[in-house]
Amino acid sequence: REKIAGEAGKRLRSCCEGAVWIRRASGSPEGGGRRVLGEWRRSAAAERGEGRDSKMSSMLSSALRNLPVSSAWAAGAFTRSLSCSSQFQAAAQPKTKKTLGKTGVKNVVVVEGVRIPFLQSGTSYADLMPHDLARAALQGLLTRTSVPRDVVDYIVYGTVIQEVKTSNVAREAALGAGFSDKTPAHTVTMACISSNQAMTTGVGMIAAGQCDVVVAGGVELMSDVPIRHSRKMRKTMLTLNRAKTLGQKLSLISKIRPDYFAPELPAVAEFSTSETMGHSADRLAAAFGVSRLEQDEYALRSHSLAKKAQDEGLLQDVVPFKVPGKDTVTKDNGIRPSSLEQMAKLKPAFIKPYGTVTAANSSFLTDGASAMLIMSEEKALAMGYKPKAYLRDFVYVSQDPKDQLLLGPTYATPKVLEKAGLTLDDIDVFEFHEAFAGQILANLKAMDSDWFAQNYMGRKSKVGAPPLDKFNTWGGSLSLGHPFGATGCRLVITAAHRLKKEGGQYGLVAACAAGGQGHAMIVELYPQ
Repeated sequence: REKIAGEAGKRLRSCCEGAVWIRRASGSPEGGGRRVLGEWRRSAAAERGEGRDSKMSSMLSSALRNLPVSSAWAAGAFTRSLSCSSQFQAAAQPKTKKTLGKTGVKNVVVVEGVRIPFLQSGTSYADLMPHDLARAALQGLLTRTSVPRDVVDYIVYGTVIQEVKTSNVAREAALGAGFSDKTPAHTVTMACISSNQAMTTGVGMIAAGQCDVVVAGGVELMSDVPIRHSRKMRKTMLTLNRAKTLGQKLSLISKIRPDYFAPELPAVAEFSTSETMGHSADRLAAAFGVSRLEQDEYALRSHSLAKKAQDEGLLQDVVPFKVPGKDTVTKDNGIRPSSLEQMAKLKPAFIKPYGTVTAANSSFLTDGASAMLIMSEEKALAMGYKPKAYLRDFVYVSQDPKDQLLLGPTYATPKVLEKAGLTLDDIDVFEFHEAFAGQILANLKAMDSDWFAQNYMGRKSKVGAPPLDKFNTWGGSLSLGHPFGATGCRLVITAAHRLKKEGGQYGLVAACAAGGQGHAMIVELYPQ
């Protein structure tokens, strides 16, 4: 009792001292209040052992000094995200807020989510096919959850660049993983939010009462993309196939010219604008005044945090994959913390010679697959599972694919918050897809701009920029990799794991996609 009383006395004195500092601050000249209150916060942080700024966090603070955000966000967010080690300790006690369950609507939960290691294209997965990667992710999910295969009602997979031999990759992967041939499966595509669409399709099936157990996921294999003959050659070959006589065949062959043999290479470009996504990202960064240094700083932050999370065993969603004829792959291979000096040596990748988007501050071409077990809450509990999180409200948005191609998170975030009845301050964990560092920073500036909200979004005021101490603190697509069709599941399961680790309740997942589209979803930690 004496020990408890002593601790209570210390806390009371600390609160009283804080009140005195604040009272003194309120009576100081203009600006002094903020300065004195800041001093009190720093002294309190020092007592807790916080505020140990690394060189990286210092550089980040300097690099993003021009972001139009509040002083509290700008001053503390970056250093906390890198130097605060408490978030990597034992799981904290969740905060107590209202739950987002709705009367008459089934609760849909995530039981488990896994992914095979995300690898740079052209490495260990180079000789495989997309369904091989998807099958490995499904088998990893089965191994981790021990869910009976015949219990699964439906399987949905997302992909972007389809292998023509396995156009419904969900079905081929499911059969290869040993699921019943009576279990239906289909494939969806929505650019970089394809697995997001797979997940929400599953959510809709469960909420409508059509299914109780759905497996959703995504896959992409950039090591072997389809390369087509030219249209002239394709037309000639198809006509040749219909020719009946030798004379007709020889006549068609004689018309073939050297330019017919020029292949059509796939490009990450908009069909409607013919502009590559990297070129659009460069223009977006310029429009929002995001410098090359700021982009390199953010990319370095992503790789540094991903490396820290990997070393500390926080990337729990990764399952090992024994590649046929090769060694077992156990971790992502694209995490590469460098230095600003090395990054500065790289030349612009898209707009030359004055662009700011480079290979170092862009996500790299990636091979990988993910899988997630989604159930109704009742079914999960009846089967003895402890869910990780609820999948709550979600939205899809679309806007101008020319000048706002990558601003999906800016448009989707306020809509999903309003739909859920939440504010930005209610969110404990943010997981945004990082296509390019410039894209992320442009979105943060747009979200924190009243002018942009009023003139482009038809809103009265800005939604605000997420604080970086809650933002992608285990790395992101820039460092972990971005298999187009698989990233959405990674975002959601990472948000669920971070919520449990950090003691939060609500996570917000958001991503941009080709076509000027975007997605956002609220993830709620399952009660512990």
